Amino acid sequence: MLQFIIRRLVGAFVTLFLIGAVTFFLFVAAPSDYASLACGRDCSPARLEDIREALGLNLPIAQQFWDFMSGIVVGRDFPDGHCPAPCLGQSFYSGDMVWDTIMDRFPLTISLTIGAMCVFLTVGIGAGMISAYRRGSLVDKVATGSSMVLSSFQIYFLGPIVLLIFVYSTGWVEDPKYVPFTDSPLGWLGGLWIPMAVMATIFTAQYTRMARASLIEQLAEEHVRTARAKGMPKRYVFFRYAWRGSLIPIVTVLGIDLSSLLGGGVVTELTFSLQGIGRLAVDGAVNKDLPLTMGVMLVGAFVILMLNILVDIVYAWIDPRVRLS
Repeated sequence: MLQFIIRRLVGAFVTLFLIGAVTFFLFVAAPSDYASLACGRDCSPARLEDIREALGLNLPIAQQFWDFMSGIVVGRDFPDGHCPAPCLGQSFYSGDMVWDTIMDRFPLTISLTIGAMCVFLTVGIGAGMISAYRRGSLVDKVATGSSMVLSSFQIYFLGPIVLLIFVYSTGWVEDPKYVPFTDSPLGWLGGLWIPMAVMATIFTAQYTRMARASLIEQLAEEHVRTARAKGMPKRYVFFRYAWRGSLIPIVTVLGIDLSSLLGGGVVTELTFSLQGIGRLAVDGAVNKDLPLTMGVMLVGAFVILMLNILVDIVYAWIDPRVRLS
């Protein structure tokens, strides 16, 4: 297992380096003068040259790339002071350190992602299990039909409807907002439960159908039928033999869906006016802020890769053949 984890970590860091390189050279190739953007409208030539020198834009491209990547490991020096590692540079637009800006927004985004994931895994897999266990019953038909309807919704459509009903029309809850979990766990949940629920709705429908189909397939396997033929209770066979095997395709799809989940976080934050990494990524792209955009890309890629490694570990625990390969 240890060798398996080490291989995944090495592959993750190679992938991060490639993402950073591709993002950097794509933005450098763009026909934009970042010093002019940072300087503003009423900018003198002398001020423009000072900004270009301060931002390191007068250096060769290879040197700029080396300074950026090495700063992540050992830090960098800027005219405003030293940026300790991991240093993702200084924003062209605001002048703030990118790492500090991202860390201010990161807790909200990770709260949405983890919260939504817990909801749709619990509700989706649970509904799929009940539906498969009582296949053909009214419960099965309701769960299957509901999942088909909910899967057709989108966050930007469902979000405003939920806000209109629960916030603006009835006033049952306040506008979604972020309260740090360490300050108030109830305030954290109360401020984010609507965007979490909306974000989880689409995935819940998908995982309900997937869990149902996977369990029905497992229940038809030969080893499950053999266990039934030996007189074992139906519930014991369901949980002991069928349930664990049905998790393999679910975990596989979850690893693929993690990037979609963070992408859904961008739409969710914009829909509910939340200041997270998604809104920060949009601001960086609109303002053509290279360090901010690269920093968001790298942090987002790091989170996705780490979650994928966690999923791979769970996958290897469920299926020993993955470890042996």
